[in-house]
Amino acid sequence: MDEIKVKLIRSARRTISLEIDQEGVLTVRAPYGLDRITINDVLRRHQPWIRKKRQEVQRRQELSCPKKFEDGEKFLWLGKEYPLRIVARVRPSLVFTGERFELAASSRVYARQLFESWFKEQARLYLGPRLKEMARKAGFKYQKFRLSSARTRWGSCSAGGTISLVWRLMMAPPEIIDYLIIHELAHTKEKNHSLAFWRLVEELVPDYKEKRCWLRVNGFRLKL
Repeated sequence: MDEIKVKLIRSARRTISLEIDQEGVLTVRAPYGLDRITINDVLRRHQPWIRKKRQEVQRRQELSCPKKFEDGEKFLWLGKEYPLRIVARVRPSLVFTGERFELAASSRVYARQLFESWFKEQARLYLGPRLKEMARKAGFKYQKFRLSSARTRWGSCSAGGTISLVWRLMMAPPEIIDYLIIHELAHTKEKNHSLAFWRLVEELVPDYKEKRCWLRVNGFRLKL
């Protein structure tokens, strides 16, 4: 295979399986004794699938790279991408116009901190009130709201009823944010991910599985 690393693993199995990991490495699992001619034939027949998966991996790698804060670079805000413009001014350091982000050239060295502070402030203004409104409408009660910087989860609900939501959610579409709010509110009644929990979520978000799928596919993009 051209331009792709192939790892062959043999075991006591009857069929061949193909898998491409996040680094673009193709793992071929094959039975003991299966000749290389047959394996190569399988790879040739699956070339379109392999090419498609590799393109998906490359796209994901490109999107998951840390931001460089360069002119023209795209940033997510409530599910839509907006370009960054480096402008020749001193103040304000960072502005969102509704059509683009504008970063003062003199503040570019602090760009990451400025963006993170801006997103956190917007998250405080948006997530807290939205949580309160949705809890009222759906009949949930919680103790307090906390803004989180967690890396491995989008939100949580403590035993005492404190709901935490990650500020990076402000990069997601509003309907995804709403699903995650309902997810955490549901934990005020059902503490674990039991069947009863998912039934409760489904009552309020009938297409919650689609929302979960969106997060699995796009969650890696919600970062600076």
